[in-house]
Amino acid sequence: MTDTYLPRTGFTFSRRSALGLIGATALGAALPPSRVIAQSDAGEEIIVSHGYSYYGDLKYPKGFAHWDYVNPEAPRGGEIVLSSRGTFDGFNRWAWRGNAETNSGVVAESMFGEMPWGGGLPADTLTDSYCLIAREVEYPKAKTWCVFHMRDDVTFRDGSPLRAQDAAFTHNLFLEQGIRSYARAVKERITGVEVIDDLTIRFTFADEISRRSLIDQVGGTPIFSEEWYKQTGERLDEPSVKSPMASGPYQVGDYEFNRYVVYERNPDYWGWDHPANKGRFNFDRVRFEYFADDAAEFEAFKAGVYNFRSEGSTKRWATGYDFPALQRGEVVKEAIPDGTAPNNSGIIFNTLRPPLDNRNVRHALSLAFNFEWVRESLQFGLTTQRVSFAQGQAWQAEGVPEGAELELLQSLGDVIPPEMLTEAAVLPHTSNPADPSDRRNQRAALRLLTEEGYSVDDRGRMVGPDGKQLSLDFLVLSSWDDTRKAIVETYAQTLQKWGIAVKSDAVDSAQGQQRFLDKDYDLIHTRYLTFSAAGTGLRQMFGSETAEVSSYNGAALRSPMVDAIIDAALATETREQEVAALTALDRALRYERIVAPDGYVPKYWVAYYDMFERPDPLPPLALGVLDFWWYNADKHAALKAKGALK
Repeated sequence: MTDTYLPRTGFTFSRRSALGLIGATALGAALPPSRVIAQSDAGEEIIVSHGYSYYGDLKYPKGFAHWDYVNPEAPRGGEIVLSSRGTFDGFNRWAWRGNAETNSGVVAESMFGEMPWGGGLPADTLTDSYCLIAREVEYPKAKTWCVFHMRDDVTFRDGSPLRAQDAAFTHNLFLEQGIRSYARAVKERITGVEVIDDLTIRFTFADEISRRSLIDQVGGTPIFSEEWYKQTGERLDEPSVKSPMASGPYQVGDYEFNRYVVYERNPDYWGWDHPANKGRFNFDRVRFEYFADDAAEFEAFKAGVYNFRSEGSTKRWATGYDFPALQRGEVVKEAIPDGTAPNNSGIIFNTLRPPLDNRNVRHALSLAFNFEWVRESLQFGLTTQRVSFAQGQAWQAEGVPEGAELELLQSLGDVIPPEMLTEAAVLPHTSNPADPSDRRNQRAALRLLTEEGYSVDDRGRMVGPDGKQLSLDFLVLSSWDDTRKAIVETYAQTLQKWGIAVKSDAVDSAQGQQRFLDKDYDLIHTRYLTFSAAGTGLRQMFGSETAEVSSYNGAALRSPMVDAIIDAALATETREQEVAALTALDRALRYERIVAPDGYVPKYWVAYYDMFERPDPLPPLALGVLDFWWYNADKHAALKAKGALK
């Protein structure tokens, strides 16, 4: 496992937030929903509920006391210190420009609850959203609109009341100043927002579109203070040293740019007694220490400068954890099972840039990546190669299409290549683990490139029909760990042996952020988020409509086949149909060869000073260290007395 890079993008996507990027997933065991069904004057069924699930079932009933997996009696207090790499110049997480502090979105909340440090809420079901700022959500069975009935006790961190007018203002703010792909998609799908009174707001959705994830979307949009924006003159699209006025449990405390930031629990937070918050937000302070590089970061952990670490380097996990604090039992090293699907990491090809807009060229270049050598030589045999965009899920494409998936593909007509219907799903190539440059794969790659007019000249250069050498620009960040840099370097060296010129000079995180947003690269080692449902956010990740501007579509994929499958998925009415469509989507994405897939580890690798405790067992969908772990004051005092902590 290596760290993957998904740069800051100006909008925080959580599991059920904007555009349903992650969406709902497989149906689990469910309790009867707590809801009231009425009828409008037009005779349509109206549902009023404490939460929302597209399939109609909610695990937690109305009036639930707390999430099943938390410790409602967890003590509150203390400080947890983590690390971050790179730099930051402000706290407006939603700005399109600049280099905002990575975690600065934690200050905001929405109608539905989320895990503010990242992840969906609750962490034991993927199908449900539950009201937080909202008290109830109301919508017709056809989901043509929804109304949020808001709580009357929600306040911003300055104590001013949060009202429906603020929610409407924020919605429009994202349309006017938010990232382009988000604003465009929202305008096409959400036709109106109406403030009915101070605590009631209605959203109206467009006709003849999938409404599968629209209630989740508007319910997951953060809400800011209209008055604060008017008084300060701040803009959502501009970097700022000010943190937007919002209602979350944490607020920016102390900080020094590029060195550290401290988020403090707001003692006046309105929601401490909300059932969704019981047993959560247990640390008084969450501090992030910033480091320029991976080596300095790890040395600081060994010295006790920060006290919790998520490990992303297989080399370090295998060989680096032998320092005195761990030997003395002051540091705990754990591999905790991870029940979530792995993100789709690997070398991504930017299809906006010729010749990477050619599938055969992408296939050829992917053959230069030797996963088996990487795993054995750089990752200590600890990773498993990802073969699917839906690894380990029920919608992972296997073999040739059949049943409902085959019927769906056939129904889409000529947009589906004939071989997709008769050939097995694309699998990663195999390679010789003894040599990073596999000659068998080199020969296969040369055949593909020859078909596209490339040849090796008498100087050993891979040249195109125009006689110019094939040259590629690999975006690399200086803050990446040594293993990840070694993967890129080895891959680049293999391409160079093939006669392909590769530029892979490392840049700082700010420059890398901007280049990623501008899609100013040919290759990058990063990730696509995994998908588990047919939310309209699939268009953000894989759709042609927003390919050039979407920060979640690293390859800028523009595939009529993928577009047609996404449209079909959004039109499904049952989970069985949805799974068939998602399986077809996985098959199509693998066919397009936009990623040379890397490996994954189905566990959280963590190390921490022995002063933290957690629920047992953990929920299947989140590690939750900043959400529902807690601090043991006695253990901290003992470590401090021994000199283990700075």
